[in-house]
Amino acid sequence: MKSDELKKFILSSEFENVVRDIYCSTREEVIDDQRQRYLNTLDEAVKLYGDGDYHIISSPGRVEIGGNHTDHQRGSVVAASINIDNLCFVKKSDDMVVTFADKVFGVNEIDISDLKVHEDEKSNTKSILRGTAARYKELGYGIGGFKAFQDMRVLVGSGLSSSACFEILITEIYNYFYNEDKITAVERAMISQWVENNYFGKPCGLMDQMAISVGSFVSIDFHDEKKPKIEKHSFSFADYDYQLLVINTRADHADLTDEYAAIPAEMKEVAKYYGVDVLSQVDENEFFKDINKLRETIKNDRAILRAYHYFNENNRVKELNQALKDNDIAHILTVMTKSGNSSYKYLQNVYAASDTKNQAVAIALAMSKKYVGDDGICRVQGGGFAGTIQVVIERYMVNEFIDKMGELFGKDAIMPVEIRSSGTRVIV
Repeated sequence: MKSDELKKFILSSEFENVVRDIYCSTREEVIDDQRQRYLNTLDEAVKLYGDGDYHIISSPGRVEIGGNHTDHQRGSVVAASINIDNLCFVKKSDDMVVTFADKVFGVNEIDISDLKVHEDEKSNTKSILRGTAARYKELGYGIGGFKAFQDMRVLVGSGLSSSACFEILITEIYNYFYNEDKITAVERAMISQWVENNYFGKPCGLMDQMAISVGSFVSIDFHDEKKPKIEKHSFSFADYDYQLLVINTRADHADLTDEYAAIPAEMKEVAKYYGVDVLSQVDENEFFKDINKLRETIKNDRAILRAYHYFNENNRVKELNQALKDNDIAHILTVMTKSGNSSYKYLQNVYAASDTKNQAVAIALAMSKKYVGDDGICRVQGGGFAGTIQVVIERYMVNEFIDKMGELFGKDAIMPVEIRSSGTRVIV
């Protein structure tokens, strides 16, 4: 659509359906906020690139409900897309130049005639733009240029998986413009993981990309890495008068790649003892029987504890999956708590071993527990070390909780979130 047509759409009643579906709200203040946001982002795109046939894409953040650091061992997870997103206005170009801009990282431009890895681009926007094109071409898919402007609300370092949010957004642009929208959400997630591993330079698993691409509340079994098993759930905390909140501790985890990389590396140390690649290929009973031998051989107790977490966490995901089917809110909260406790004690991803004086996540967990007592739960969110925690409390407590925790981190750091029904999608 041309900019005038897009403005008419944004100002129409039809746009209110978009807000309901993507941002999970019918409140006037939410509709007004998103309407102004869409208009402003369109204006920025036109100011930078001129008018043209623009499309609107929304790419959500994600929360992890269970299965902390199990995906990279081909285990199981429960995760969900949320109503906080990155918004992008994009138009096709007639050359091989990709231009992507936002107010955080400025304008990034690359020529995708060159698809080799550029070492100086690792860990930045250009690596994902170039890497996605490279993987598409390698798989026999079409690629080409485009011009895009993004408004970010899934912020870097927030713990809501900003990198996967961006990666899936880029795969959707190439998919929609150059591949007739035929590449499945599952394959786009796998492409994004490959890009993050090989071009961005981070050894991530597949949970973040899959949750964002597929959308909704999903259980995912990664045992067969080429054909993950996915099951959607219609569960909502709101149906039980509970609210899921995410607290951004404002401790940026962007420079903690080595801490993250150590988790899969150490789990794989244990797997290697059994002559396999990942822990999902190891017999759980054999592992527990061999603890002393493992200690003597690999000489890394933390690796053993992280493997201990993996096996128990994988079983918790099965338990959580059944509780979701049964709509058993009490059991869901119990399992989420056990998952968080295991992450703290055995996975050890609440603070960085390289920086023990900074423990913002631990402080957030301690104070959240003090305020919610037995009337809610709290746990580390996602990758850990910095970033965010999750809190689930009864809705009547929300305002008081935000006031109290806002004194520590600022009220804008405590974000009530809802589970949205769709993953990354083209709106128009």
